[in-house]
Amino acid sequence: MITGIITLQIVSALLAWAGLLVQAAMAVFASAAVANALSLRIFERGGLSDIGLGWQRSTNRNLLYGLAGGTLSALAVTGLPVLVGLATVTKDPTRSFSIPSFIFVLAVMVFGAVGEELLFHGYAFQLLMRKLGAFQTLLPVGVLFAAAHANNLSAGNLSAFNTFLWGTFLGLCFLRSGDLWLPIGVHLGWNWALPLLGANVSGFKMGTTGLNLNWNIGPLWSGGDYGPEAGLLTTLVLPVLGWCLYKAPIETTMPQLFENDED
Repeated sequence: MITGIITLQIVSALLAWAGLLVQAAMAVFASAAVANALSLRIFERGGLSDIGLGWQRSTNRNLLYGLAGGTLSALAVTGLPVLVGLATVTKDPTRSFSIPSFIFVLAVMVFGAVGEELLFHGYAFQLLMRKLGAFQTLLPVGVLFAAAHANNLSAGNLSAFNTFLWGTFLGLCFLRSGDLWLPIGVHLGWNWALPLLGANVSGFKMGTTGLNLNWNIGPLWSGGDYGPEAGLLTTLVLPVLGWCLYKAPIETTMPQLFENDED
């Protein structure tokens, strides 16, 4: 834990020049990876593959199902309102589409998604599940996930509630697949697709496509400046995504960490 905090501080300081988004994503990834790797080596004599980051037969499928689910859900809360006239898309006069910028932001999102899943659903989460049980762990970690986003720009009560739902849901994704690839895919697919039409992501303006999403409905539904994650559209789409992933032919495996416990 101490090593992870030190890593977080060092990476944050080194990347202070790069902007808040890059600084936060890379610092979380580095600190979570170091903390998980060291904890697994010291307490389990294992590696990151033991908490669901190993590449096996089901990995490709779980990752793709996660990416598809997260992407389609994000498009549902942005694209569908445009189609029915609840929002419009216009060109951003201050930004234009740039392939290098698009790839760069995507890479940052990959590190951010992997880092947050390692942090919230990695070794500590799985150890608590092993000792306390799944549902005694899911809700408290969901609260921590929401608390970690509480200071984001334009955050409010509904964004906190939806983020709690997301944190709990991503934990359920781990239970559904038995690895971290499904929740990583969902997390990345959502974060990547949400700004395609110009929506904000957790209070951040990405500007990757040079578009703006202009809402014709109030912030209760649209999420306002925080983005759709602070709106009721996201609250409604999450159960649908959960049902789809429950029905999807995902192969569930037992994490190596749990197998080690049985031995």
